[in-house]
Amino acid sequence: MATHEQSYGAGEAKGRAEEKTGQTTEAMKQKAQEAKERTYETAQQGKDKTLSATEAANQKARETTEAAKQKAQELTQSAREKTQETTHSTRETAEAAKEKTGGILQQTGEQVKNLAKGATESLKQTFGMGEGNEERDKYKDYTKEDVPRYEGK
Repeated sequence: MATHEQSYGAGEAKGRAEEKTGQTTEAMKQKAQEAKERTYETAQQGKDKTLSATEAANQKARETTEAAKQKAQELTQSAREKTQETTHSTRETAEAAKEKTGGILQQTGEQVKNLAKGATESLKQTFGMGEGNEERDKYKDYTKEDVPRYEGK
């Protein structure tokens, strides 16, 4: 059987082994806790970066949307103004054309009236009914009997 010294040595060895196992277990627990904390910190940083990137993307999307709305409003306003200018210009052109056409028609009417008056005067002159026919006016009071007859000898 084992002697007292051997039992004592075995107990001492067992105590050292248990102490060594306890120290190793404690070191492993501490390292596991540190790894857990680093993992948590890394995950939190990743989450923060993701949230930051998401917020930045959302902000950029809002800015882009706002810029697009502003540009659309500017283009709409510009188109509205251009349409008003074109309408005004077209209206002025139409009025000018109307006035010009009216003037041309008036001139043409005057010319036709003067032409007809001239033709009438010409016909009156041809038939001896026109004004300024002094030769005819000289003899207007004479009758047929007053005109001497030519008796050719």
